[in-house]
Amino acid sequence: MPILNIHLAEGLHSDEQQRRLLIETSKAFAAGLQSPIERVRVFIETHKPQQVAVGGVPVKESGVSAPYFHFIVLKGRSLEARHQLIRDFTDIIVEVLGVERALVRGGCWPIEPEDWSIGGTPASVLRATEVAARAALSTTR
Repeated sequence: MPILNIHLAEGLHSDEQQRRLLIETSKAFAAGLQSPIERVRVFIETHKPQQVAVGGVPVKESGVSAPYFHFIVLKGRSLEARHQLIRDFTDIIVEVLGVERALVRGGCWPIEPEDWSIGGTPASVLRATEVAARAALSTTR
C-alpha cells in the first residue's frame, strides 16, 4: 500500500539521480513501515520548468530545484513513524539531488483502510489483522 510521489522540474536531474531516488526511497519506505518492499510504490512525476514556480519565479527562469513529495499510508501508523519517513525522504532527496534542504517540501496523507483497495478489495478486509494490531498498539501509547 505505501505510495510515494516525488515531483521534480524536468531537465534538472539526471536519469541516474532519479533511479537512485526510486531505489533509496523504496528501501527507506519499506524499512520505516516494516513492510515488505513488494508493497511499496514510488513514482517520480516531472513537470515542465515553465509550469513550476519557486518563490513566484518560474523554474525555467531561475533554474532552482525545489522538489516536493507526498506519501500515502494507512491510518494507524504512528506519528513518530510518519515524521521519520518525512525526514528520511527529505535526507535522500537532498543527498541524491544535491538540492538545498530548505527548498524541499513534503507531507503524509494517512488514509482510512476501508478507503483504499488492493486488487479491488478494501485494505480493511485484506489487511484486517495488521490494521487491528496497529490500532491496538496506538491505543496503548
